[in-house]
Amino acid sequence: MRPRCATMALHRSLFAMILAGLVAACASVPPRETSAYRDYVARNDPIEPMNRYFFEVNRGLDELFLKPASAAYAAALPDPVQDSVRSFLRNLSTPLILANDLLQAEGERAEVTLSRFLVNTSIGVLGVFDVATEIGLEYHDEDFGQTMAVAGIPGGPYLMLPLLGPSNPRDLFGRVVEWFVDPVSYVVGQDAQLARTGVTSVDARNRNAKTIDALQQQSVDFYATIREAYRQRRRDEIRNRPTGDDTTGPGVVFEDDGPF
Repeated sequence: MRPRCATMALHRSLFAMILAGLVAACASVPPRETSAYRDYVARNDPIEPMNRYFFEVNRGLDELFLKPASAAYAAALPDPVQDSVRSFLRNLSTPLILANDLLQAEGERAEVTLSRFLVNTSIGVLGVFDVATEIGLEYHDEDFGQTMAVAGIPGGPYLMLPLLGPSNPRDLFGRVVEWFVDPVSYVVGQDAQLARTGVTSVDARNRNAKTIDALQQQSVDFYATIREAYRQRRRDEIRNRPTGDDTTGPGVVFEDDGPF
């Protein structure tokens, strides 16, 4: 199956599972005017049993594949080389970031994005070296989910997607759009786009290994902790606030490490 066809099939399956979960959840809504109902609304997680199931599936896949791959990556490449890999991958994402800067009418941020691309592509040797940051042009990320949020489109209920991690209907739709409009897929092909996705995921998992372990050890309910951390990070990203480390965990994707 061709990569694009496989991706479309995956998206159809995800939307079908989401619809089925929402339908099933309708039968389990607590009675109104009860504390259980107020807690249910506050969580905004109507298909929580299904989400928890996929969260555990993702944790298992992380232990089996992503965690060992990130450990091998860290052992094989010294830190400066890892930094260059990440810089190169970020440079490839510039067209999408710039497009979303412009769609959000963020002129100054768009100027920084374009300047970073010109500097890093030329002096930084196609982005292998992040010269732009050294001269004060700080990196920022933007995606179509954030653009829709700025336009006033609500996120909807929380979703934990198999392989893809935490999301909501708005952000899932935004990532699907970006997958199909990403210039990388047209310039170098779908296979290269998938390879970039894999390397990005491994790199992010390696950089956040200690944070993931600490969250897992300290959390009474790891699923709920990841859910709230994801939501807080998305709120900060939408408002262009500093978000700190690009924390990621089993079944959670926050920055630079998503399958898209």
